Amino acid sequence: MKGIKKDPLVLIGVLIFILPFINNNINFHHVLIIFLMYAGLGEAWNIITGFTGQTSFGHAAFFGIGAYTSTILFYKFHLSPWIGMIVGIIISSIIAILVSYPCFKLKGHYFAIATMAIGEIIKQLFVSWDYVEGATGIMIPIVEDSFVAYQFHSSKLPYFVIVFILFVITVLIARYIENNKMGFYLKAIRESPEAAEAIGIDTTRYKLYAMTISAAITSAFGTFYAQYILYIDPFMVFALAISMKIVLLTVLGGIGNIYGPIIGAAILVPLSEYTRIQLGGTGKGIDLMIFGALIVIVACLEPQGILGIFKRKPKKRGAQYVQADA
Repeated sequence: MKGIKKDPLVLIGVLIFILPFINNNINFHHVLIIFLMYAGLGEAWNIITGFTGQTSFGHAAFFGIGAYTSTILFYKFHLSPWIGMIVGIIISSIIAILVSYPCFKLKGHYFAIATMAIGEIIKQLFVSWDYVEGATGIMIPIVEDSFVAYQFHSSKLPYFVIVFILFVITVLIARYIENNKMGFYLKAIRESPEAAEAIGIDTTRYKLYAMTISAAITSAFGTFYAQYILYIDPFMVFALAISMKIVLLTVLGGIGNIYGPIIGAAILVPLSEYTRIQLGGTGKGIDLMIFGALIVIVACLEPQGILGIFKRKPKKRGAQYVQADA
């Protein structure tokens, strides 16, 4: 109990884990699963952008590669999606290194635009690639419930447990990086690459480390998503909307902080999923309009995101301390 009180992340994790056992509603379980997936994706993106300062708009590429790798290996070669997940992580890591190395020579918004372009190029390659069924997409063969086959049809709880474990692993990786030498190096690079190089930090190498880790985690969630919905196509898993949603929820919650993606996902995902469930096609886009308005409001009032509100320090006025904006 002392550990839980001292570490809010542990308390958050425990609360999230017990929720599906308290509420048996299948829609609630689905929302929890998607929430954990996007919170994990936000944590992964935070490593390269929040910690390192390299804004990526192309993370959907790694998400899609993870989804397609496991699907193709299962669909054509009958290999377990767990094997496909590992292969997808390796491929995504290699691609991350190959495309990021030259892109790291770009700065600011030029790097962001380059990552967006790369993501769109990869999507178009898969749209035109007949071996992976092109734009038609792939319907993953349905088999009996099996951990090896990564399929569970009688309940969503196994999917919840899997994505919860992936989320916890991602948070632990992000926290380890943040609190160790690599995290300090990345933050030094974020604040000033020139100053970081001046004190002996190999900025390119550590940027590559951050991008590789971020891409690998994103790829793992891509495999999970493919097995969860059992159908993929390039417009779905390589969509720019996925990259944008990851960016927006992290910025809303608080970029550069482990709690940021969790807060952002807790707002965006229920808003998106419940408007879709309740309104169906008639409510398409309402969630994004509301979320866009929230982003504008938070950006104007607190650029550091929702977490920034809680970080405001009191100002001394006379003999008393009052809130800075009181």
